[in-house]
Amino acid sequence: RVVDAVSIIAVQKGFFAAEGLTVRPQRFSSGPACSETLYTAAADVGTMGDTTAVIAAARNAPIRIVASHGGGEHRHRMIVAGTSTITSVRQLEGKRIAVKKGTSTYGGLLAYLDANGIDSAGISVVDMRPSDMPEALAAGSVDAIVASEPTPSLAETKGGRELATLGGLGNTYPILLVMSRGFCESRPDDAARFLNAMARAVAFVNEEPDLAARLLAQATGLPLEVVGKAMGYHTYGLGLGTDVAVSLKKTCEFLTAQGITDAEPDLGRALDASLLARVT
Repeated sequence: RVVDAVSIIAVQKGFFAAEGLTVRPQRFSSGPACSETLYTAAADVGTMGDTTAVIAAARNAPIRIVASHGGGEHRHRMIVAGTSTITSVRQLEGKRIAVKKGTSTYGGLLAYLDANGIDSAGISVVDMRPSDMPEALAAGSVDAIVASEPTPSLAETKGGRELATLGGLGNTYPILLVMSRGFCESRPDDAARFLNAMARAVAFVNEEPDLAARLLAQATGLPLEVVGKAMGYHTYGLGLGTDVAVSLKKTCEFLTAQGITDAEPDLGRALDASLLARVT
């Protein structure tokens, strides 16, 4: 995903190697799939959206949320076919909407519907991988798709039309860097070096956006114009500031109210900013 530009660039530019780290990158189609690798100890570090991380924390997973490395209030968008007669989100009632369940997009969609007084029970949610969404929309298999960038921009190249973004809810939808508790505790120096490499990548993306877009296009196989447009919906930075904490708190409260999590997770236990203090 384009929101993962920082981690992709860190690999592409050799920033991890420059910190003396040997990193084996793995790619997954969604945050939940990435989260599962931390559960099973198949990975030491993962990136995922706020909803996935909050659900993991609520289940007392052995993880530490150590930083956000990107986000964007409008990075999740709702797309309909260009020929669709749907012009308002209220017209989605009774329609088939594709979204990947368990992701930050899914959590954002539920919050958006709730904020607009739309009963999610009246919508047929189709659990679908983002990579399959543009074709499904073009084929008429679903009435709308909801996904994070670059899927919406890719769907627009196939005739899709934006219906709404999931912005305006006071959530920046941070993408989070999550480490296994065992990795943080047994290899703190390596964990700190990992964050140093990510910080170098953040600087590169912000200082060389055109070159970063070209590298992302090469790494993902996406058209350069799609990558450039999708990056415009994001901000890239390394931190755990107030905006991240507020967004996560909102997500925690909403997921608990919706019954997706049994109890509101203890964010104080899951968040760990100590490694950020060691970034040079």
